[in-house]
Amino acid sequence: MNASGAAAALAGRSVVITGASSGIGRAIAVACAAAGADCLVTFRRNAAGAAETARLVEGLGRRCHVVQAELADDDALHAVAARARGAFGTVDGWVNNAGADILTGEGRALSRREKLDLVLAVDLRGTVLASWVAAELLGAQPGGGVIVNMSWDHVTHGMAGENPGIYAAAKGGVEAFSKALARDVAPLVRVNVLAPGFIATAFGESASPAWRAHVEGVTPLRRWGTPEDVAHAAVYLVSDQAAFLTGQVLRVNGGVVM
Repeated sequence: MNASGAAAALAGRSVVITGASSGIGRAIAVACAAAGADCLVTFRRNAAGAAETARLVEGLGRRCHVVQAELADDDALHAVAARARGAFGTVDGWVNNAGADILTGEGRALSRREKLDLVLAVDLRGTVLASWVAAELLGAQPGGGVIVNMSWDHVTHGMAGENPGIYAAAKGGVEAFSKALARDVAPLVRVNVLAPGFIATAFGESASPAWRAHVEGVTPLRRWGTPEDVAHAAVYLVSDQAAFLTGQVLRVNGGVVM
């Protein structure tokens, strides 16, 4: 897709992005807006971050609605869908980016069991519930729509460690569920998966110099990914450029896992 094509890829479209108050979610919202889409973004606790995301989207000339939502709750998810339908009339894409952080902040101090329960509740159960609501919303429209879910590139190869094991359990479930859902809701709704690798979000920024150097060394493209790298891939999957893709996993990882 050339620069002019990227700028118009989502012209006149609308996209829901969950967990968009910072990091990858914010980058996806901004990239969708740059490609021409209006956005509805959700947040759980970071109201200031969500407001900043909205400011960036609106600065690109697009509308942005902000909704606080607990995405493991059915009623909250249906409220998000109703708000999006009311705001835009038609919703073209729904990106399930919201995830639990057990690597930085308060999450680092949780017990192993608490980390497992949190990640399964938010990353796996939340994605499944949100996908069902999104599929119902998009499937009721004449033109259908696109769902994009978030996995992790290492779920197919594994990585040692307590936190990687927990994420593998949840994100592997997301990947498997998404493929099943893609068959269920075709041909009107497409479902694809983004599987980022080492991305310079809060965890990457807080990593030790030695770990950062290790990641660069094992990455064929010799750098950490950026939230924008993932966001550009999300725009592609939501756009008509990916009209013949469903049930696919796009690993945005610089080649660490191939």
